[in-house]
Amino acid sequence: MPKTKQSSRRKKFDYTQDRKKLLKKFIKKSNPRIENRQIRHAWDERKSTAKNLQEMGLAFDPNRSLPIKKPRLLGDDKETKAPVNIVIKPYVLDQLHEEAGRPEKDTKTLSSDLIEYAQYMIREHGDDFKAMARDEKNYYQDTPKQIKRKINEYKRCHSQHYDAFISSLAAPKPTDQ
Repeated sequence: MPKTKQSSRRKKFDYTQDRKKLLKKFIKKSNPRIENRQIRHAWDERKSTAKNLQEMGLAFDPNRSLPIKKPRLLGDDKETKAPVNIVIKPYVLDQLHEEAGRPEKDTKTLSSDLIEYAQYMIREHGDDFKAMARDEKNYYQDTPKQIKRKINEYKRCHSQHYDAFISSLAAPKPTDQ
């Protein structure tokens, strides 16, 4: 079978390739960035992944780290023993436990436009979602269920603002005489 035309051609240098960028890309692929800060600082580049994790007290292979009962047809059930590893870097485990114990912050927030929209609808219509759907300020033509969902999201994300807003609505307005 004859060779293709391209394979017989001599190789030419490609001036359009950025060699520096290619090298950076190769290095980034071969050494991925470890996201966890504690593990990244304790990592030793000269050791294997399994050895690094073993020194930190973490499991490389979860199947080997937990003892599993193997059922036998005849005789006693034998329990496999987990290998006993010496933890050289226990501070990594302590930091990971401490980080896991912290409560997670609810970072979800709503746009100021959506907050104003929800406050306007509550101020004008109270709990009547059908009237909210017919309101002229309902530019996106949300259905009553969509409006209800947006208001519930406002209640959940900004509960203190919502409580202050409701209390300001409930307060009697001073009358001029």
